[in-house]
Amino acid sequence: MPQHSLMVEPIPALKDNYIWLFATGDHTWAAVDPGEAKPVIHHLESQGDTLSHILLTHHHHDHIGGVDALRKHFGTIVIGAERDIHRLPPLDVAVTGEQRISLGREEAVVMEVPGHTLGHVVYQVQDTLFAGDALFRFGCGRIFEGTPEKMWESLLKIRALPDSVQLCAGHEYTLVNLQFACSLEPNNSALQTLLRHISRQTDREQPTMPSPLDEEKRYNPFFRSDDPLFARNIGLTGQSAEQVFASIRKKRNSF
Repeated sequence: MPQHSLMVEPIPALKDNYIWLFATGDHTWAAVDPGEAKPVIHHLESQGDTLSHILLTHHHHDHIGGVDALRKHFGTIVIGAERDIHRLPPLDVAVTGEQRISLGREEAVVMEVPGHTLGHVVYQVQDTLFAGDALFRFGCGRIFEGTPEKMWESLLKIRALPDSVQLCAGHEYTLVNLQFACSLEPNNSALQTLLRHISRQTDREQPTMPSPLDEEKRYNPFFRSDDPLFARNIGLTGQSAEQVFASIRKKRNSF
């Protein structure tokens, strides 16, 4: 994997969440979607560091549960979607799509990606995408508030980003997502090779992200919903991208 200048650290939380930290200064960090506070406080104070900003992708409790305690402890600036302002903790900065926000020595670009929730946003900082529950490695979020068509539109926005962008998603779902992808295309040798590699990583309890977006473009079944060859492989020849996407999202829900 190429080296990047943004310092990023995944902090495991709850059952399978990641709280992503990235450096905003010499001893200051931002946290993305802190579902709980204690792991963040412990990690930062063990290094003599502090928390300058919190970025929220959406309103689900496992992504916001630690906000109040972290704000109280560090005096942190909290950033989230204007559309979800009444479902998020009190915001210091309410953002909309395409907005650029200053975070110390870094800058984040906001993208609105409704589908998982109507107010879901993601943040790109340098070449790193903090995707919340919109996009997972080899998967995507369940559709709780949007429609398959709206979710597909949101994924297309993300897919249009450069191949070199590094994905940092909100959950460690990589192994089961890849198992699902293999179930759709059992004869895909590249997926089988990836599955063996990811299995070794998860056996060692290693994070499977950050990971390059070009891998998602090649192997994520949801990103491939408009590929006629993929549709043929899974028995959906002739269906639209939205129909293919909706079909495999429904299958993934019960996988």
